[in-house]
Amino acid sequence: MSSTASTLRPIKTAAARRARAAKPAESSLRVIAMAASVGGLKALSVILGALPPDFPAAIAIVMHLSPNHKSILAEILGRRCRLKVKEAKSGDVLCPGCVFIAPPNHHLLVAGDGSLALSSSSAEKVNFARPSAEPLFISVAHVYGKKAVAVVLTGGDGDGSFGVQVIKDQGGKVIAQDRPTSQDFSMPETSIKTGDVDFILPLEEIAPKLIELVGDGSGQKKPGHRRTVRAIPAAPRYPAGIGGAMVTRKK
Repeated sequence: MSSTASTLRPIKTAAARRARAAKPAESSLRVIAMAASVGGLKALSVILGALPPDFPAAIAIVMHLSPNHKSILAEILGRRCRLKVKEAKSGDVLCPGCVFIAPPNHHLLVAGDGSLALSSSSAEKVNFARPSAEPLFISVAHVYGKKAVAVVLTGGDGDGSFGVQVIKDQGGKVIAQDRPTSQDFSMPETSIKTGDVDFILPLEEIAPKLIELVGDGSGQKKPGHRRTVRAIPAAPRYPAGIGGAMVTRKK
């Protein structure tokens, strides 16, 4: 078993335990899970700033932040977009047009009823990060299935590459930021190498693609957008389980 797999196994919260069996409170809701690190403030500002105030999907964000300082990321992004932005708390409920940001030093997960849960500040790091994209992506995949969209933005250490595979296996879509517009291409590149990224896009094209995906749900290729060819073999194997929800790779 890989070190990532063994690290993911102990993350057992009430949210993850309920995710497999429960149905989301609002079954029609589409959920976008984003992950970013180095250069993420600019990337998130550009994407969120281009979304309309009546955007019909919920957004949950993990960004690698220093655990030693209070984060003002939600306040900054709230001033740069027309959506409602707040730092996530356990018990918050996903809703259209709302953006929830993981606080420093806590993993963020989605429960089966559409509510959010935070890990403890002593939960094990995943891919050297807390919060990590993996718990968020995997829990969103299990709860929302084909209504889930993962977005992997600029950053290092390859965080999110397990999660995007789960998103795809559950029928969701995956977007990765392209190399020229990424300050650090490590995170997007690691996800792209799994072969499970649907769209590799310049930063300024990500918001229009999200509007397209949540608007008609098709995600069909249109002029100006590029889609990956899934010819690269899947990278690491999935963890055997996360928080009690089994993750099985389709053959």
